[in-house]
Amino acid sequence: MITMLVILALLAVVVFWAIGVYNGLVAQRNRYKNSFAQIDVQLKRRYDLIPNLVEIAKGYMKHERETLEAVIAARNSAFNASAKASTDPSDAAAVQQLSQAEGTLNASLGRLFALSEAYPDLKANQNMLQLTEELTSTENKISFARQAYNDTVMQYNTATEQFPASVIAGMFGFRQAEQLQVIEAPQERQAVKVSF
Repeated sequence: MITMLVILALLAVVVFWAIGVYNGLVAQRNRYKNSFAQIDVQLKRRYDLIPNLVEIAKGYMKHERETLEAVIAARNSAFNASAKASTDPSDAAAVQQLSQAEGTLNASLGRLFALSEAYPDLKANQNMLQLTEELTSTENKISFARQAYNDTVMQYNTATEQFPASVIAGMFGFRQAEQLQVIEAPQERQAVKVSF
């Protein structure tokens, strides 16, 4: 009888431990998804600012149509990649696609701002000044949100890999989350220069 009670007590401890580990993994997963949602909010704000920026620049940069079209195409590609990744931040391919699209957008914005240096009237335009200030502020918020996302992904991934929690994670299908990629090309490490 005592042996049976000891076995039941041990079984109850194991069950409660497994429930605790499972709930902890769920909480970690929800944290990183929430962190991604914060990035998504800032990216959408950025995507909304870019067409306005291009419209203002069009009036001044009539001979730079190819650059303006490249910015809009990159913005649309990044917007679509963001929408796909936001539906399931645990989809590694979607997060990688978003990272690549964001890199392309940053490069095209960099070219736009470099070309705008040749247009002093554009640099002095009040609407352009306001938009670039908002874009700079949004870029800073995106950077902070990406850092927070990568931190929560690291915590989640660590929790799913550590033994014995990895057993529970494997049993219930907790997949590794994808961090937003580190920029590898040196030219991409340079911040988008916003100066008007």
